[in-house]
Amino acid sequence: HDICGKVVAASNQREALILDGLFKRGVKNGLKGLKFLDSVELKEREPFVSAKKALLVPEEGIVDFKSVMRKLLFHIENMGGKIVYNANILDKNSIGFTHDELDNSFDWIVNCTGLYSDKVYEALAKERRQFRIVPFRGDYYELKPEAKALVNHLIYPVPDPNFPFLGVHFTRMIDGRREVGPNAVLAFKREGYKLNDFSAGELLDSVLYKGLSKFIVSNFKFSINEFKSTLFKSVFLEKARKLIPDINESDLVKGSSGVRAQAMSKEGNLIMDFKIEKVGNQVHVLNAPSPGATSSLAIASYIIENYLDD
Repeated sequence: HDICGKVVAASNQREALILDGLFKRGVKNGLKGLKFLDSVELKEREPFVSAKKALLVPEEGIVDFKSVMRKLLFHIENMGGKIVYNANILDKNSIGFTHDELDNSFDWIVNCTGLYSDKVYEALAKERRQFRIVPFRGDYYELKPEAKALVNHLIYPVPDPNFPFLGVHFTRMIDGRREVGPNAVLAFKREGYKLNDFSAGELLDSVLYKGLSKFIVSNFKFSINEFKSTLFKSVFLEKARKLIPDINESDLVKGSSGVRAQAMSKEGNLIMDFKIEKVGNQVHVLNAPSPGATSSLAIASYIIENYLDD
């Protein structure tokens, strides 16, 4: 891991006021070393960043999350646990899974299935979902090696409180690479990590959902701009230049993508916070916004303390 620090940059007065609130929240939550950077300090740390106001979060860091998962797997198995892959739910009338290694006897079931959490909830809890998981793909670019000097820390914009998406930001990777992104565009498949990944059934499940149509109508400009940014590199570049104006299209090469499992209500509202429901001996994590991976162990402790009876 690398405790490299983060700079959160406000580009206008409205964002500066939001940044003030984030500072107060960080202090309340016990973050140490939080400080606003003046123009000289910002220039020393991030000479290419443009900001009306900037907040330094020195305790922010990066990690190789695959290594974290491998270590977690080791500890689970070392404590007598078992990881079983490719275990399908039998049907809507029985709580069970199809796999030779499972005896289908459980004290508790905790559903953390992300992109399919709503469907697993319906199958196991036998209750109709009052929301829908809508898959939003986020595309990333990488900085070419010769452009890495543009980024020293993690560099984030001030988040828009109306959306759960973090916006295009610059991320240092543990292997030295620099990522730029992501945007947020409807995926054509729940596990649609590529633009051409397509499932007719899953796409229809999304586009025929009244909540999605209401969201698009209410946020038409945002939706169109995000879709354009996945088709046109120049539109994506405009978002990146909000933080680093000197970045050029030639500095970027296509990177990876991720898919966000976003819970959306029938009214077209994005569910912004964690949504956890208990049904009998089942606990369903139905929405886990960022930073879900970072907070995963804390989320597990919260579920144990608040949902799992002795």
